[in-house]
Amino acid sequence: MNLEKVIFGFFIVLAATLNFGFFIGDIGRPELHNIYELAAALVVSLIATALKFGDRTQIGAIHLSTSLVADLQLVAAAITWGVAEHITGSGMTVHITSSVVSLSGGALFANIVSVIILIAETVMLRR
Repeated sequence: MNLEKVIFGFFIVLAATLNFGFFIGDIGRPELHNIYELAAALVVSLIATALKFGDRTQIGAIHLSTSLVADLQLVAAAITWGVAEHITGSGMTVHITSSVVSLSGGALFANIVSVIILIAETVMLRR
């Protein structure tokens, strides 16, 4: 068993599941979307991105690009939440909550693509 592949797969799947946990729930109800879960999804996604650097294969490039998309979406969601809470003072309105959750949904889609690529890559491996 290759420990590097285990760690790589762990962080890819963990990023997807944390993001899914934040995303699930009524899009307009901020009490169903925990800020700490968004923060954890962002941190794990950044770790997964760092693990993808150095892979010089075509599949590695696609892994990196999907991870960068997820990072960008999650950073935008975190900034939107932070601006709403601390700069505008409006708090998490239905409109802002739906924007944050929608951005997280985009990141979730990128995570799902990454997991599918990981599965396809694993199936293609020859013993």
